[in-house]
Amino acid sequence: MTFAWYGHLKLQQTGISSNWPLIATIAFSWGIAFFEYCCQVPANRIGFIENGGPFNLVQLKVIQEVVSLIIFTVIAQCMFTGQSLHWNHLAAFLCLIAAVYFVFMK
Repeated sequence: MTFAWYGHLKLQQTGISSNWPLIATIAFSWGIAFFEYCCQVPANRIGFIENGGPFNLVQLKVIQEVVSLIIFTVIAQCMFTGQSLHWNHLAAFLCLIAAVYFVFMK
């Protein structure tokens, strides 16, 4: 979803999609998001505890959020080189690590 949500901004910066109407940008983003949904929905179904997986609903959501933010950070650093990480971003990541720890605590 990160590339679907923010990739069009890079395309606009490079001039590729600067003249696209909004509906074309939305269709492009949904086309990309479709492939992520094709992976995420089965992963949630397989991983859910009531379907024989090891994770409850809250754990699945926290995993998804952490993975999304890590991927966002990588994409933002690669695609938008003017964006830099600061100490507060590191602090936020440490909070995410704490969230993962607490959600998996027995």
